[in-house]
Amino acid sequence: MRPALERSEWIEWLRREGRERYHHRHPYHVRMHAGELTEQQLQQWVLNRYYYQTRVPIKDALILSKSEDPAFRRMWLHRLVDHDGAAAGEGGLELWLRLAEAVGLDREEVRSCRSVLSGVRFACDAYVTFVREASLLEAVASSLTEFFAPDLMSERIAAWERHYPWVNADALAYFRSRVSAARRDSLEAVEFVVSQATTFELQQRCVDALVRKTEILWHLLDSTYAAYIEPGWSIGAGPLRSSERSSERSSEGGSSSGAAP
Repeated sequence: MRPALERSEWIEWLRREGRERYHHRHPYHVRMHAGELTEQQLQQWVLNRYYYQTRVPIKDALILSKSEDPAFRRMWLHRLVDHDGAAAGEGGLELWLRLAEAVGLDREEVRSCRSVLSGVRFACDAYVTFVREASLLEAVASSLTEFFAPDLMSERIAAWERHYPWVNADALAYFRSRVSAARRDSLEAVEFVVSQATTFELQQRCVDALVRKTEILWHLLDSTYAAYIEPGWSIGAGPLRSSERSSERSSEGGSSSGAAP
C-alpha cells in the first residue's frame, strides 16, 4: 500500500490538479477577460451563473449536516451567511442580483431562474447531488476550487473595469468580496482535508472530488458557450432586460387604463 504524502507534497498535488483544470482557462472566461464578449454574452453569463450561486448555500448546508463536530460546523457556518446574508438584502446572492441589474437584466427574471439553460441547471444540480452522496471529506475537498478564486476575481475586476465600463463599478462588489473570502475559505477547507486524509487512498479520493468539481464548472461554461458564442444557437434570444420589463409594465398599465369604462 502506498504511504500517504507528506503535508507539503499533498497540498501541492491538490493545487496542481486544480490549477490545471480550473475554469479560468475556459474560452468563455478568456474572452470575458480580453473584453471580447458582447453585451448579451456578458448578460447570459451573469444570468446562468446565478443558478450556480443559488446552489452554493444548499451544498454548504449539506456539508454542515454531515458533521457531528460542533467546531467544524461553527467554522463552516459562515459560508451560509456569506451567500444568504444575515438579513434580507444582504449576502452574496443579493450582490449577484445587483450585478445582474447593472448589466441590464431584470432582477426578478434572474432570481426566478426560469431562463437558465438546461445544461447549466444539470451541471449545478450535479454538484449538489455529488455533495449529498459523498463523504464529508470528499465534499469539503470539492470546495477547494476556492484555492484559485482570489486570483480569478482580481483579474475579473480589472477586466470588467477596463473592457465593460458601462457596468457600474459598484456592482462588482461580489467579485471584490470573494477575493478575501475565498482565500479564507480555502485555507479552512485545506486544513480540514489535510488533517482528515491520513492515507494515500483518502488523498486520491480528495483529488478526484476536486477534479469532479472542476468538470462541473467547465460544463456550466460549455453550455453557455455553445448557446451564446459558438455555435450560438441562442444568440438573439434571452430574458427581458430591466428596461424592457419596465416598458412592458407601462404598456400594460396604459392598456388597462384605455379599456376601463
